[in-house]
Amino acid sequence: MSEKQFVTQIADINDNFTQWYTDVVLKTELVDYGPVKGTMVIRPYGYAIWENIQKDMDARFKEAGSQNAYFPLLIPMSFFTKEAEHVEGFAPEVAVVTHAGGEKLEEPLAIRPTSETVIGTMYSKWIQSYRDLPVIMNQWCNVMRWEKTTRPFLRTSEFLWQEGHTVHASEDEAMEETIKMLNVYKDFMNETLALPVLCGRKTEKEKFAGAVATFGLEAMMRDGKSLQSGTSHYLGQNFSKAFDIKFLDKDSQLKHGYTTSWGTSTRMIGAIIMTHGDQRGLVLPPRVAPIQTIIIPIAAHKGGVIEKAKEIESVLIKAGVRAQTDVRDMSPGWKFNEWEMKGVPLRIEIGPRDIENNQVVLMRRDTLEKQTVSIDELATAIPALLDTIQKDMLKAAEVRRDAKIVEASSLDEILKGVEGQNFVKAGWCGCRECEDKVKETASATARVMCDEEGVPEVCAICGKPAKHKVIFARAY
Repeated sequence: MSEKQFVTQIADINDNFTQWYTDVVLKTELVDYGPVKGTMVIRPYGYAIWENIQKDMDARFKEAGSQNAYFPLLIPMSFFTKEAEHVEGFAPEVAVVTHAGGEKLEEPLAIRPTSETVIGTMYSKWIQSYRDLPVIMNQWCNVMRWEKTTRPFLRTSEFLWQEGHTVHASEDEAMEETIKMLNVYKDFMNETLALPVLCGRKTEKEKFAGAVATFGLEAMMRDGKSLQSGTSHYLGQNFSKAFDIKFLDKDSQLKHGYTTSWGTSTRMIGAIIMTHGDQRGLVLPPRVAPIQTIIIPIAAHKGGVIEKAKEIESVLIKAGVRAQTDVRDMSPGWKFNEWEMKGVPLRIEIGPRDIENNQVVLMRRDTLEKQTVSIDELATAIPALLDTIQKDMLKAAEVRRDAKIVEASSLDEILKGVEGQNFVKAGWCGCRECEDKVKETASATARVMCDEEGVPEVCAICGKPAKHKVIFARAY
């Protein structure tokens, strides 16, 4: 690759956020468009982020009592008809296989949009007694939802995710699991993605098809829109009755189990990009960054410079840092530009003068601040600084979000709030008509309810007594 071939220009993040996002995901080689419309190819740099996400989340799931399993990609269409609300909710997005082996299939097969139906079928075979409960399983897989409007990571026809599915003996246990996993997600997003999220119950209109209650995690993007970053569903006995998941209880009575499901996806990578990114490109939280520290030799042609850079790389790797030295035949300035665009949290500059002074120059990607550090201190200083960057990125994102949350007491104020790229908190009577009116008037939806903050006296839309406090926002 020549220096002229590397295109540095990306759209202005303030003037055209949507184009900025597309430019960034393509130019930083996170993804490319697949040959089938609506699909994406996750390139190594993007997949490395997903691998770091998987590793962290998987450990949290197992600590919470979950085991990994794998279920089939193809699901008999008859399975979907067993839970009416579920099939109605997913019907427009389901891709169906009708032919295989050169012949028409006796029964069409759905390519999984989600796995409640096939997993419920298997659970009905495996669960016999209260001694078999609870069942807590998770799978890492791909799913397909035939989307009309797509954008890499945010909404694609095929994407990667994890989906947890559990069965419990009682409603209380199932609801406890639902909230527990919501909090597992929240902690992960805060601690690993540096992503502040607002958690709460979804309205009936916005809940998962077939659920009794859905709880979501909503993150604010740089343009003030909301991105649903994960969900946890209490399914009650809807699926256990549809798929005959029964157990013999301690009182010798045959009972239906209570089920839950919970999931997150590669959409979280989109959340990272749109929450932390800036005019220069990506800004990656250290805990998921494929490369945490990039080492750039200055005057690399001079004796000892590359050798010293490689020595520093070795020291950092031994200290647990994902470090890499860029020894390509490019100018330091070109390398600075590329690795800044790729969002590497820390840059180390090392040249002949630095070697003489036994120091290096560090630059933080999140603040663009520079400092000098003794080479002898790097093994402890770099891990500590990466931890600081991780925490500072969460704080900065919280400050940006909180500055753009407003209260509203009328439909006009809701409209004004979302037009100003804000999250809007308002009283709501609970009726679908008022929820739809916000959608029609402001192109905004109810993201989550936050009743724990206190419910306003009246509904901001109709003026009747309010039952809930809701966050309205435009969303991806």
